[in-house]
Amino acid sequence: MTKTLISLIAAAAIALSVSTMAQESEGERPDEQFRGLDQDVQALKKEVLDLNRDLFLLEEELLFPANSQVAFFISMDVGEYFELDSVNIKIDGKDVANYLYTTSEADALVRGGVQRVHMANLKTGDHELIAIFTGKGPHIRDYRRGATLNFNKGIGAKYIELEITDRVKKQQPEFVIKEWE
Repeated sequence: MTKTLISLIAAAAIALSVSTMAQESEGERPDEQFRGLDQDVQALKKEVLDLNRDLFLLEEELLFPANSQVAFFISMDVGEYFELDSVNIKIDGKDVANYLYTTSEADALVRGGVQRVHMANLKTGDHELIAIFTGKGPHIRDYRRGATLNFNKGIGAKYIELEITDRVKKQQPEFVIKEWE
């Protein structure tokens, strides 16, 4: 991917220098030459950005084909009884994601944000998800809690949400894992 971008830029630089030499031989004024050169450079930048975007989309498609894709998201509702520090995700007993939250990231989740924590390829069949949440619980005590979900991965993409909500009656956080339809 990088080699393609470099060769494209090199080819464009050669074309620009040839174009500049041709303009100089025609006797154009220097400010007109620079304006034309600037327009050529801007057009080249746009082409490189478009190519980079296309390559990124192609890479995503190749690495995570839709028929085997599983994505895990985390969200919070209220956040009065739990202040999130980190989350650890295990699939079939194997660590696949660890994420340590900054204060601003945790605040964004409390304000209604949803974060994609992990994306993976899984074979069709039964799988076990274990999510372990650590942070500050009620009365500013260290809190570590897990949630488990056994799910069946069929053909097609699967989306799973790890949701942290407040259980007001018990004044405790509640950790729920749900599959999106």
